[in-house]
Amino acid sequence: MQQIINFLIRSKNFLLFAFLFFISLVFTIQSHSYHKSKFINSANFLSGGVYESLSNIQGYFHLKTYNQQLLDENARLRENESVLRTLVNQKDSLAIYTNAESLFKYIPAKVLKNSYSKTDNIITLKAGRRDSIAPEMGVITSQGIVGFIEKTSTKYSTVLSILNTNFKTNAKLRSSEHYGTLEWNGQNPNVMTVIDMQEQAPVKIGDTIETSGQSAIFPKGIPIGTIENLELDNSKNFYTLSVRLFNDMTSLGHVYVIKNNDLEEINALEENNTNEE
Repeated sequence: MQQIINFLIRSKNFLLFAFLFFISLVFTIQSHSYHKSKFINSANFLSGGVYESLSNIQGYFHLKTYNQQLLDENARLRENESVLRTLVNQKDSLAIYTNAESLFKYIPAKVLKNSYSKTDNIITLKAGRRDSIAPEMGVITSQGIVGFIEKTSTKYSTVLSILNTNFKTNAKLRSSEHYGTLEWNGQNPNVMTVIDMQEQAPVKIGDTIETSGQSAIFPKGIPIGTIENLELDNSKNFYTLSVRLFNDMTSLGHVYVIKNNDLEEINALEENNTNEE
């Protein structure tokens, strides 16, 4: 306390000058409109810079929240896209009215582990049964297909990657309804193969391959890749297509899990038909 008093005594002249200067500055600003406007503009500039810096800092720490909001919004947009696609394909007005609800629900999930250098690759997601994830659900990104759910726990799930020799699904030409079977030969992680594409199919290099919608896992029209090579087996009358993936399977951060709302009903119906046979 004594040190503070000594400092005030030693600096009394400077402090008095500073106080009088501050008072004169206030009176000058208050009595002259030009000085007042300049002061306000300067104050706004400084406060605006401070607020912008604080906003940037807060935004950085909220990136995770913003990213999750974007993922949720994209999932809703994909559901709306499914509805619109259904409406476009329907010709009957009554059918349009009754099928207005989306058949598919999209659930965002974070990739925890992604393998792509093996022959049978598995992906681990931070989403499980508590997030309504179940086996046989398709997994995609905004670029294309990733695989389908194989196993689940309460908080996590594993995906059978398309870069797995056990993976198979139907794939078709975007330009027609001709389809074949999509599979991976265990070599290039950027290229897959479509086998058993009909000889009548109008295939050519550069054509787009997409999901056919003939399985209950993937909706119709999910992009897969483009044809970069094709071979015709004359003895079997089928094409074998090399397809370069749209997805970069070596760099996955977030995905969407596709829930077919009618999957249980479809599986039950098919199981009954199998038992009857």
